[in-house]
Amino acid sequence: MPIRLINITGTGKYLPDKIVPSQELDAKLGKPNGWVQNKSGVSKRYFASQHETTSFMATQAAKEALKKAAISPEELDCIIGACGVMEQPIPCTATLVHKQLGLEKSGISAFDINSTCLSFLSALDIASYMIDAKRFRNVLIVSSDIPSLGLNWNHMESCTIFGDGAAATILSSPTEKQETRILSSRLETYSEGSSYCQVQAGGTKLHPSRFMEDLSEYALFEMDGKAAYKLTASVIDDFVGRLFKDTKLTLDDMDWVIPHQASLLAMHHLRKKLGVPEEKLIDIFSTHGNQVAASIPTAFHEAFLTNKIRSGDKILLIGTGAGVSLGGMILEYNQ
Repeated sequence: MPIRLINITGTGKYLPDKIVPSQELDAKLGKPNGWVQNKSGVSKRYFASQHETTSFMATQAAKEALKKAAISPEELDCIIGACGVMEQPIPCTATLVHKQLGLEKSGISAFDINSTCLSFLSALDIASYMIDAKRFRNVLIVSSDIPSLGLNWNHMESCTIFGDGAAATILSSPTEKQETRILSSRLETYSEGSSYCQVQAGGTKLHPSRFMEDLSEYALFEMDGKAAYKLTASVIDDFVGRLFKDTKLTLDDMDWVIPHQASLLAMHHLRKKLGVPEEKLIDIFSTHGNQVAASIPTAFHEAFLTNKIRSGDKILLIGTGAGVSLGGMILEYNQ
């Protein structure tokens, strides 16, 4: 795989106004004080209010990223929506963000890429090829999700771990002094696990126009965590081996590992299985929860915001998503 050159010029995030501490969920679920935090590892998460739509949150994160990149919306060549769940079936979420950025008459390209929790990684991978080929100069990727709307409050394994939020990243053409090298990227799907994490309603399969009965139960998130973990654990070692194969690098060479913030147990198992030292792991799970597609770019943003990432650092982005899918990317950041 050829090395691709990009420039990460800006990142941003948005968190809803409503903070939901774990004690509030203890009361909602009828559990003793401290139960949710002990079970989930999340001390607080954020839930979107009615006005904080997927596109609204994405736009706020985009504005922060644009400010850091020191470019105007009109200087973008493309907007990619990389969300786990779309705001509405048609048009795509990227188009809604496009409009909210005041680009209604600009003609700037806007489209969505969806691979659930790995949507940001997929969009980053695809956009990097477009920039490396000089097709685009500035690409905005937005990831925004509101999992709180689809929680099944009777399913304790999943309802305690999610939080809402959005993140944005701007990729630009590299310069002589500012070029991030994508050393390797890989995406794999094992569809034998397609039913392990799913929301069945919302598309054409279970559409209100065809069914008279209440479909609300099918609009809730379903997860078989044990089955998803078992499948992931059986393939992740070989996946990582293929990701690193042509780089002449190992996990020990990574300065930072930024995983999808899936759950406390998932991150613990990932770190243990891959042998990642705790001090190299970017972990925002306890204060954000699982934000679906927004998890990886939000953690990425936080790593920049706290000045953890320095020029020359090698970074592994890695995660799993519904499918079951695995994704990874190795970056060498230069600024």
